[in-house]
Amino acid sequence: MSMNNQGRPSGSGEAFPASIATISGDRGLDHEEGLIFELGHGATGVDLPDVQISESRLGGARRSGAIGLPGLSEPEVIRHYVRLSRKNYAIDSGLYPLGSCTMKHNPRLNEKMARLPGFGDLHPLAPQSTTQGALEAISQLMNWLTTLTGMPAVAMSPKAGAHGELCGLLAIRTAIQARGEDRKRILVPESAHGTNPATAAFAGFTVDEVPALSNGRVDAEALKAKLGPDVAAIMLTNPNTCGLFEGEIVDIAKAVHEAGAYFYCDGANFNAIAGKVRPGDLGIDAMHINLHKTFSTPHGGGGPGAGPVVLSDRLAAYAPIPLLVADKNGFRLIEDAADAPKGAKPFGRMCAFHGQMGMFTRALTYMLSHGRDGVRQASEDAVLSANYILASLKDVMSAPFGDGPCMHEALFDDSFLDGTGVTTLDFAKAMIDEGYHPMTMYFPLVVHGAMLIEPTESESKHSLDRFIHVLRTLATEAREKKTERFAGAPHLAPRRRLDETAAARKPVLRWKPDPLKAAAE
Repeated sequence: MSMNNQGRPSGSGEAFPASIATISGDRGLDHEEGLIFELGHGATGVDLPDVQISESRLGGARRSGAIGLPGLSEPEVIRHYVRLSRKNYAIDSGLYPLGSCTMKHNPRLNEKMARLPGFGDLHPLAPQSTTQGALEAISQLMNWLTTLTGMPAVAMSPKAGAHGELCGLLAIRTAIQARGEDRKRILVPESAHGTNPATAAFAGFTVDEVPALSNGRVDAEALKAKLGPDVAAIMLTNPNTCGLFEGEIVDIAKAVHEAGAYFYCDGANFNAIAGKVRPGDLGIDAMHINLHKTFSTPHGGGGPGAGPVVLSDRLAAYAPIPLLVADKNGFRLIEDAADAPKGAKPFGRMCAFHGQMGMFTRALTYMLSHGRDGVRQASEDAVLSANYILASLKDVMSAPFGDGPCMHEALFDDSFLDGTGVTTLDFAKAMIDEGYHPMTMYFPLVVHGAMLIEPTESESKHSLDRFIHVLRTLATEAREKKTERFAGAPHLAPRRRLDETAAARKPVLRWKPDPLKAAAE
């Protein structure tokens, strides 16, 4: 494997002999692309009139040197961003096996509806008399969420999962204070998402970790032993982060309530049980729902997101403002706690407005186009896909909880790589050479060298079979100690493997011009 002068691999085996190095740095239609500042050469995509402005009008603000922005023609700008887009892996280009993240297909119908002028052009400060259709759409979405979860109330304003967690814990804290109690401890299983303990601490609670059993489920007896008059709540994910259903959840909920505490459920994995199980029937008091996971709205890149929180009868009165109500005059948002309906005791406000309207529109479109039976089938298909992967790979890859079925994600560990000379990271990087984004690595932390795969319901059997074939081949070659393809992988990606330690400790986040080049110009 030789490298050209831009740090790119110039070849790989017979498909591209190492002796061939392209002059351009490109590899066929895979174009080498610099930063837009590096590509700029002073051109402009438009012709501007030569306008003369007097110094008196500028007030001495005329610039004395180059502004430092890249100058390119319009075709060059378009090509730049198209070429960059080709380097990005996305659900539209292939199976995205990230466990826990739920990277499912986003139906284009959802996007079309969200871009309708009445929704896409809506301003959050528009008079409520002009937004009755949008408020009715939110009301319909709220009805779907409460129906699917079996919960009487839902707070719509939280913007994502962790924001929803905070909403639920603030409602719990307010309810405890209303009872005149001071409970500061929250029980969190060791397999929980990292946001759970972080959110609990942020809300002013202390975190007490609950161990897991050898079967990947929470130790219910250990949890019960920790219950006491100072426990405010438990935070438990179901299905849990190991992709397993917590079978003792009803018994756990009963014990928690008898201790005077509340049950917060992390709804990150609701997409595995939507339409099949109603969390309210399990004894849950609060649960956020990641609309971008369960109901297919866009996910990744930091947003956009939405994390509505459903609340039980025990917490419904404490839902934050704004509150959406309907009366003979139509729909309206109650923005002030003093105006709340009788019995409502909002704990405050989570954010400036009512939530993410674009996400609401996409999620409601998904629900209406699927129907309740379709939502249930999506959950069933996601679980079926994950179990198909688990059953097809556990003879060549090690599955720590492979004795029984999983839910929506299949969990493997790296013990099958012991003695091969191939590391967990090598295995993941080799997947990139095969055209796949790696699965979630090293999470959950309760499993050493975890590899968490979530295919979702989006993939056909043909798509799953191709993915399974690649992983079986990689696992077999690793066991046979054919380490060439793994060492230093990826070999065929636009860039080679990073020095991750240096990247974390000495990140280069800003482009700076070459002073010698600038002086020459």
